Amino acid sequence: MPDDETLQAKNSSLRSAAKIKFDEFYTQYHDIEREMNAYLDFDKNAFRDKTILLPCDDPEWSNFTKYFAQNFERLGLKKLISTSYAPDSKPKELDLQLTLFETQSPKFNKGRTRTNGKIFTLTRDTTGDKKINVEDLEWEYLKGDGDFRSAEVTSLRDEADIIITNPPFSLFREFLEWIVAADKKLVIIGNMNAITYREVFTLIRSNKIWLGNGFKGGASEFISPRVQGNTESGPLQGSGLVKFGNVVWFTNLEHGRRHEPLVLMTESDNIRFSKHKDIKGVGYKEYDNLKALDVPFTDAIPSDYPGLMGVPISFLSKYNPIQFEIVGTLNNGVQGDELGAVKLPITVKGKTFPWNGPIVDGKPQYFRIVIRHRRAA
Repeated sequence: MPDDETLQAKNSSLRSAAKIKFDEFYTQYHDIEREMNAYLDFDKNAFRDKTILLPCDDPEWSNFTKYFAQNFERLGLKKLISTSYAPDSKPKELDLQLTLFETQSPKFNKGRTRTNGKIFTLTRDTTGDKKINVEDLEWEYLKGDGDFRSAEVTSLRDEADIIITNPPFSLFREFLEWIVAADKKLVIIGNMNAITYREVFTLIRSNKIWLGNGFKGGASEFISPRVQGNTESGPLQGSGLVKFGNVVWFTNLEHGRRHEPLVLMTESDNIRFSKHKDIKGVGYKEYDNLKALDVPFTDAIPSDYPGLMGVPISFLSKYNPIQFEIVGTLNNGVQGDELGAVKLPITVKGKTFPWNGPIVDGKPQYFRIVIRHRRAA
């Protein structure tokens, strides 16, 4: 995962997706399995006797539904609920063809299938094969279009213990607020730059949510119906993969990586041996507008520095709440005032304006999370 300003470039495609409401990215099965295994490795009963809600847009195509349905008994689930969004409520170009599962069902209604969402539930063996799995899913049309903000889906949220999904990128902030309002457990996918939203950062700083285990290698690939290819069989056949380097899991379920201490060198050893040319033989600089050390790389955090340090947002993928305290952010006024950051004038491309985000040698820096060691080495 990148440590510095490269995060902005990595995130450009996600910003474009949100802008045009291009939100139909389907998570791959192996990525879901890998993330859930991290919670199970930490607590084998993480999902036992739980009702899980998957507001995942299209349960018939969703790998979230497939994973939890196929592993219903192994996980010890109490109930699985999955909901869809009505095709007429989506951009027309994102409309997926109907499946035989629906059209051959006696419940199929040609009119309602366009205007109403669907709900899938799994609680019991309906086929008589003495197993509970994807073959036992039962479905009905919802009364409304399946929007998570509706009273109908909100009542399902209130019933659930854990909410798990890949929400539309453009609605991430509102979706997270919807979950938090009900004080539910969650595992959801989002753009890492969501950390810079005041309400999201406030939850992270207070240890109410944190980053999940993460995608392998820090990069994620999603199935997109808009991209031509031949990556899967079934309803999404002909779809391709879209790769993002700045997408993460947000959760409030515990996992082992969250408790692994970050192994660091002392300040003097970093200056002597760091692999980063900005640190090796150069040292660290303080901000012009805050008494804190600028640390542009997570692995260059000095283990023995007792004061405040500004680190990139990618630090959160290594954040151990026992090892570090998150104090605030430097983000041009969003949180900086409470840290006592001084608003200074800066000049960028000939224009001068006040700034109390991170400034080093008169130059504005990218968003920084301000931390300190809970116990200096």
